[in-house]
Parts: sequence; structure tokens; C-alpha cells
Amino acid sequence: MRAESEKQDKSICIFHVDVNSAFLSWSALKRLKDQPGSVDLRTIPSAVGGDIKTRHGVITAKSIPAKKYGVKTGEPVVQALAKCPQLVLVRSDFTTYRSYSHAFIRILHEYSDLVEQVSIDEAYLDMTGVQNPQEVADRLRAEIRQKLGFTVNVGISSNKLLAKTASDFEKPDKTHTLWQEEVPGKLWSLPIGELHGCGRATARRLGSMGILTIGDAAHTDPAVLKAALGNKAGTYIFESANGRGSTVIHGQAEDAKSYSNETTTAVDITRDNYQKEALPIIRYLSGKVSKRLKRDGFRAGTIAVSVKTDDFKRHSRQRVLAESTDEEDTICRTAGQLIEDLLLSPEGLFAKGHSVRLMGVGALKLDTGEFRQMNLFDYLKDRKAEQKKAKLDGMMDEISRRYGENALKKGIDGT
Repeated sequence: MRAESEKQDKSICIFHVDVNSAFLSWSALKRLKDQPGSVDLRTIPSAVGGDIKTRHGVITAKSIPAKKYGVKTGEPVVQALAKCPQLVLVRSDFTTYRSYSHAFIRILHEYSDLVEQVSIDEAYLDMTGVQNPQEVADRLRAEIRQKLGFTVNVGISSNKLLAKTASDFEKPDKTHTLWQEEVPGKLWSLPIGELHGCGRATARRLGSMGILTIGDAAHTDPAVLKAALGNKAGTYIFESANGRGSTVIHGQAEDAKSYSNETTTAVDITRDNYQKEALPIIRYLSGKVSKRLKRDGFRAGTIAVSVKTDDFKRHSRQRVLAESTDEEDTICRTAGQLIEDLLLSPEGLFAKGHSVRLMGVGALKLDTGEFRQMNLFDYLKDRKAEQKKAKLDGMMDEISRRYGENALKKGIDGT
């Protein structure tokens, strides 16, 4: 295999392998294993995510039959159920997901000595030198299907951008190529929003300029794109639209340094609408960061927030936690305190006359939990709670013995 290089070379061959609806597929396999003879979730309208009892939360993965009803990843469970009342919901199971992911990556290493895992369910392979890459990709798909029970898509190209784009073409269980010479026919007709790395806000900005397809961007003067999006983003859109991307495959997945999510606010946030507009955004962003941490098995030792004000300047705050976490409530509470200090304090941005048009929540100083120390306060608090519960349970047993089973009933919180 070749050494790492950024040089564009037609002889370079890269695979992007992506598990089809990974969480749903892996949940389906676990269910079939635990309940032999049960219905395969992949064959019926089903989805992973949300609270099964309350029907709250969002969809994190869906089956192909569910997709036919218009169910979308990321939408509220209530909305998905309105589209498909018979939708079967299952909880996320990251222990199972990691197990299948490890087995998946092990097979990839049998095909290449240079594998870059970029998430729990996708990876790049350096396949330079392979004589018939499409045939090898088909064999790889078949092996994963037969040995592990789920399917993958394989995208083939000379750089990572095009390989990933190709793997997103028709699904499931397909091999697609997107070589440089195929870019005009396969890539340029797609909507600009389907260009990898082009977010919704950027797509809307480009659309307002009449740049509706990837081909439109490819044929736009890069100076125009830079003027509209900034030098870095404008250059990226132009280069990517023309099919140019990185060829570097890292032999070992680089450790994530941080996770963050941010969003442009629908309205400018001021002191007057802070409670109504800012707090739901903090909760939403904290939830997104928490899900990503849990997905990849990390915990954050530091929580950070950032805002962009009406003068387009970015401001940030961060706080080191006593104990690393991946819990949404802890992230949200810390982020809320940081934002409040940043905006509402006597020297805060609101006091200086600014409004906010973008908010972000981040997680830094990551670990996998192996270095966490026992928190004595939490230990004592939990021990005290256990003793209190045992005492209450004993009292209830005594009352039930004397006055009957229905003499007392637990409240909703179980106390």
C-alpha cells in the first residue's frame, strides 16, 4: 500500500464503506438473536430512537419500509408516528452497536493494511494497487453480509470526498464508483445541498445566488464563492464541486479532540427574549453533543459555549468539570450557566448592547471513562438515598402486612 500523500493521482484507489442504517440493522440482529422467530425490524416500518413509552425524542435510524412513509432521521418521534402509526420503535443499544462495529472493522483490515475508521459505522480503505476494485468491493460486501448479517455500501474513487459521495448513491448493499472523469455525469446534476460538507445554511446562501446544483458551483468563479462564503468555505465548495479532495488515509483513527454543535438562531437573541429563545437552543445543542459523545464512547472533561454577536464577533466561555460526563443534563446545566455568565452578567454582552445570532455548545478534554475517580460526595449521597429507600420500603412492608396490600401505593417518582 502507498504512503500517506495529498497528491492527486489516478492510480490511487480509495474505498468508503458505510453500514446501511447501522443502528436499525444492528438492533434488528440483536432482536433476532434474543427472540428467535421474531419479525426482522428491517422488513417492517421501524426506527431507533426516542422513549418507547412516552413517544418522545427523535428518530436516530429507520428501516427502508419506514422511509417509504416519509419517516426521516432526526425528526421528532411524534411526527414520525403521525406519518406511520404502526411504526415499531426500539431503544438505542450502544453496547451492541460497538460489538458489531468492531467485527465490521476487523473484516475491513483483512482487505487493507490502511484503514481509517471515521465513525462507528464507516471507514476509508486504501485499495491502491487492486486490479479490479469493483469486484473486490462486491466480495467485501458479500463477506460482511454473510458473516455479520448486515449490509454495507461501498463507494470507490481516487479521493475520500468522491468515495464517500459514491457510497451515498442508491442503497442498500450496493457498490458505486465516482472517478474524476465521472464527476460531470454523476455529481454535477445533484442539488448543491448534497455536496459533502455543504450545510443547510450554505446551501440556502448559494441558492439565493442562483447556485442550485453542484455543477453550478463547479462553474462559478471561485472569487465569487469566496466573497459570499469567506475564503476557506468558498475554496472548499469550489474544489469539492470539481471533485477534488484529500487522498490521505490515516492508518489509525485519530482521537477526537472535541465535539461541538452550533446553530444560527431564527431571531436575534436579546435580554428580552433570552428565556424563550436561548434556553431551548441550549437544551437542543447539549442533547446533540451528548448523543455524539455516547455514540463514540467518549466523556467530556470540559464544557464550552460560544456565541456570535450582531457585529459578527465570536465570544466563548468554558468550564472544567469535577468529573467527565456524557450526560445531556450535566452538559445542558453547565452550558446554561456559561451562557448566562457570558450574556446576562453585569459585564456581559447584553449589557454592552449586543444581540446574539449564533449559539454553540462544545465538549473538550475527552476520555473514555477509564481515568474517572470516584466522587466521594456522590457516593455518600447515593448511599444515603439507598438507606432512605430501604427504610421506606421496610415501613411500607409493615403497613401492608398490618392493613393490606393496597393500604399504600408509591407515587410516580417511586418514593
